[in-house]
Amino acid sequence: MANALYDLGRQGFLDGSIDWDTAVIKVSLVRGYTVNLATHEFVSDVTTAGGTLVSTTTALGSKTVAAGVADAADTVFAAVAAGASCPNLIIYQSSAVTGGADVAASAQRLIAYIDTATGLPITPNGGDIDVAWDNGASKIFKL
Repeated sequence: MANALYDLGRQGFLDGSIDWDTAVIKVSLVRGYTVNLATHEFVSDVTTAGGTLVSTTTALGSKTVAAGVADAADTVFAAVAAGASCPNLIIYQSSAVTGGADVAASAQRLIAYIDTATGLPITPNGGDIDVAWDNGASKIFKL
């Protein structure tokens, strides 16, 4: 599989249930997940499909949306406990569309699945894991 947007995530951008620059957007380091881009909609779908969220970033900062390109400041998974290899990341809206506190995992909207990037898969060793987003034309992703 290659990096992709979830079908229902793209739908969320079009129907207004996902708002990249207003809502709280987070990234999780995941292992054991069998992705289904067509039907998975919420973070709870990841765990139901056998995935473990190993570590989650704080809210992405400095988010931009110019020309349909999603970007944000680089981020960090802090002090990730040592463990088995983690082959992918998920990006999701953790709050309501208007921002605020995290909602339940069954309401956190999946946006993107990343399994192809420099450093992936990664085996946590107890230290921080830095995530540097691409500086090319598509940044994190392009709609």
